[in-house]
Amino acid sequence: MSESTEAVVSIAGNESVADAACPTCAARSQTRSPAGFVYAIGRIEPRFPNLAVEKEFAQVIGRTDTAGQTDRQVMHDLLSKRENRYLARQLCWVFTVNGLEVYLLLPRDALDFELLVEAIGPTQEPDDIDVVIGTRGPLAPPEMCNGLMVPLAVVDQIYSFRRKALLQAIPHPEDVDRSQFQSAASELFERVLGMTDNAGASDEHRALNYLAMRYPAIYAHTATRLQSDYALTGVETRPYPLANARRIVEVIFRYGNRKSDFSEKFVVRVDVTEEFPFLFSKLSPFYDK
Repeated sequence: MSESTEAVVSIAGNESVADAACPTCAARSQTRSPAGFVYAIGRIEPRFPNLAVEKEFAQVIGRTDTAGQTDRQVMHDLLSKRENRYLARQLCWVFTVNGLEVYLLLPRDALDFELLVEAIGPTQEPDDIDVVIGTRGPLAPPEMCNGLMVPLAVVDQIYSFRRKALLQAIPHPEDVDRSQFQSAASELFERVLGMTDNAGASDEHRALNYLAMRYPAIYAHTATRLQSDYALTGVETRPYPLANARRIVEVIFRYGNRKSDFSEKFVVRVDVTEEFPFLFSKLSPFYDK
């Protein structure tokens, strides 16, 4: 086994010889990496790690009726078949944020390759969104994915959706017009996704991404403030100064009045100590001291 392959396997501890021959099989381990946690929002893309896997895929296509299908439909249909699942394990699963490659994904459980296959889907839409939660590891060796060297992410949870479906599922305040609420929620969601270098690895970005996905109150509040002519002017993050043994992030939303220089702030606190963030305190007024 090469040194680079050993580095991948070391994430998972002692693996069998069969697993060592498949770098992605290291994801089956229950060992945690000390490098940190990931809660990232972006897109999952399959890629061929080398020419041999690409040629094997082409041979499988040659034995299959694919008339009338797009390349994406062909890939999804083939990978969805149990007899072709070995190809899913051989592919590189790249996670991108704003078009930039940030992780190579390794499911901790081999059964979760089905989630990766479903994430790419038979069609691709501009508002497709994928969320991955897991553990950040070392850089991938260059031979693992055709020279691509980005951090590995051992994934425990994957879910995919369309942005429109997410926004439609958020309960909206009764006193706010549905279309106005959708616009406000979409703008806030874009604000979170557009944060510079938000790869979902820092405590601050994990807290933001958690709120964007799991805390609808921030959308309802933003829409409600618009009714009083207060627009969202900024989102700040910082460690909670009163936290002791736990890692808690304060996310501060700033709203400015469009008719005056007056502004107001509201804060929500998120505990990011372990892999799965959770709400520490609900959205409430914030006063500078």
